[in-house]
Amino acid sequence: MENTTLLQKIMNILEEKKAGDIIALDISEISTLADYFILASADNARQLDALEDAVENQVQLDGLHKEGESSSGWILMDYRDIVVHLFTKEQREYYDLEKIWSDAKKIPV
Repeated sequence: MENTTLLQKIMNILEEKKAGDIIALDISEISTLADYFILASADNARQLDALEDAVENQVQLDGLHKEGESSSGWILMDYRDIVVHLFTKEQREYYDLEKIWSDAKKIPV
């Protein structure tokens, strides 16, 4: 699946599940970690689990690497060229990846 197609699919899944403040960052020109980061917020741990499950169930690609869990407030899902960051609102504010990666291009939902 092409990166932009996968990017849009994941963003649509998160939007359908009512994730908050969904942002995609194109980091391809400033990092070798990935091409895109997707950031999304959840109101609580239960919604964080629902977002994770929805993405994992609907994007079935080999090589998925996950870190974190809902109780920590941050789940990372690594699809090689696309890294999905799911946060509680508090953890998202604390880590402030938008500021750290402020040189990245923002991609509209």
